[in-house]
Amino acid sequence: MERYGFLGGNATVALVMPLMSFHNEHRQAAFDAAGDGTRLLPTDHGEGEPVVAGVLWRLLDRLAERGGCVPPSLETGYTVPFDPEVFKLVLLDLLDEAGVRMLFHSFASACLPADGGWRVVFETKSGPVVIDAGVVVDATGDGDVAAACGAPYEIGRPEDGLVQPMTLMFRVADFLRPRFAEYVRAHPDQWRGVHGLWDLVEQATADGELRLPREDMLFFGTPHPGEVSVNSTRVTRALGTDVWDLSRAEYTARRQLQQIDHFLRHHVPGFEDSYVVQSGTHIGVRETRRILGEYQLTGHDILAARSFPDAVAHGAYPVDIHNPRGTGTVLKRVPRGRFYDIPLRCLLPRGTERMLVAGRCISGTHVAHSSYRVMPIAMATGQAAGVCAALAVRLGRTPRELPYALVQQELLRQGARVRTGAEDDGTGGDHS
Repeated sequence: MERYGFLGGNATVALVMPLMSFHNEHRQAAFDAAGDGTRLLPTDHGEGEPVVAGVLWRLLDRLAERGGCVPPSLETGYTVPFDPEVFKLVLLDLLDEAGVRMLFHSFASACLPADGGWRVVFETKSGPVVIDAGVVVDATGDGDVAAACGAPYEIGRPEDGLVQPMTLMFRVADFLRPRFAEYVRAHPDQWRGVHGLWDLVEQATADGELRLPREDMLFFGTPHPGEVSVNSTRVTRALGTDVWDLSRAEYTARRQLQQIDHFLRHHVPGFEDSYVVQSGTHIGVRETRRILGEYQLTGHDILAARSFPDAVAHGAYPVDIHNPRGTGTVLKRVPRGRFYDIPLRCLLPRGTERMLVAGRCISGTHVAHSSYRVMPIAMATGQAAGVCAALAVRLGRTPRELPYALVQQELLRQGARVRTGAEDDGTGGDHS
């Protein structure tokens, strides 16, 4: 069941580009200013190895075959620039091949207990559609279905309940990369890999042309040389599960887009003849509900690269907290050469049966969430939740009754990367 008329979640709906790194880091990168103006990809990620495999790599292989992505490498900072339109088509192919029956334009609105499962109500153009399911996987990002089924949850950081800001992403075409590179070479202190233009932003802000709660511009290269993906709008103090906040955020972000487009075209070399070719169908929402599961992953678990015996997914992306109040970002890296586990217990909501969550709404703290929220890790937890749901139905058990070793075994058979046989190293527990 899909809310929109196409697949892909934030990758296609919100144009969240590129896919962030899903590699650990064996060797720290040294910043090299040479070529930054043409690369437009992160320069701060050193050599590493992937800690997510399985369905993600099947997707990337298909995208690369069609020219729809640049595979991750040291040159891309281990990010994956992609074309969202090719992304949509490749996902259709993968689901067709798997025999998945799809229903688009269906928005989950209610969830009721049913014999041996759940009765989920979807709002559609045809009126309500009711689906009875033995097991439900909530991959809404906001935990909508799990919350409707009575699962407990948290929102925001503990001190004030604020969440990370939202961002409306957009694609800019007819970008002249060589002209921008000339500017960077002439002003080496004004650009760092994918972000900068501090002096130009400061002047435009003083002149009243920019009114943004951020101090720089952030954009990424795509598979197309004459295009960039712009990640520079920012809406604070808005909650993605509140329709009034969401409406204000969409309105505010589009007004910010208008300012940024004008700023780029009138003040930044290389953008003189550029234009906005596409903006997100939906604003990018970083943080809403975090469903409380049998275990809550913590910031300490992330930064200690903690292992768990029931691991079903891994992550190595840094703790990356965009300031909920406005400017600034906190970035803390996972220890060099290591990665952390996500236990199956984080996918099992407390107080409910026959329900799993996947993606950024899994069980974790505000700090931990800032790492596992990125799309490659979301895909890993999605594959794990799907495997667990399918095995539970096939074996006539609830997901909670299923031995985690069976889930790990099937994930390995499907080519996923899963660390098995690990003992709980006991390094968690500060709940940050």
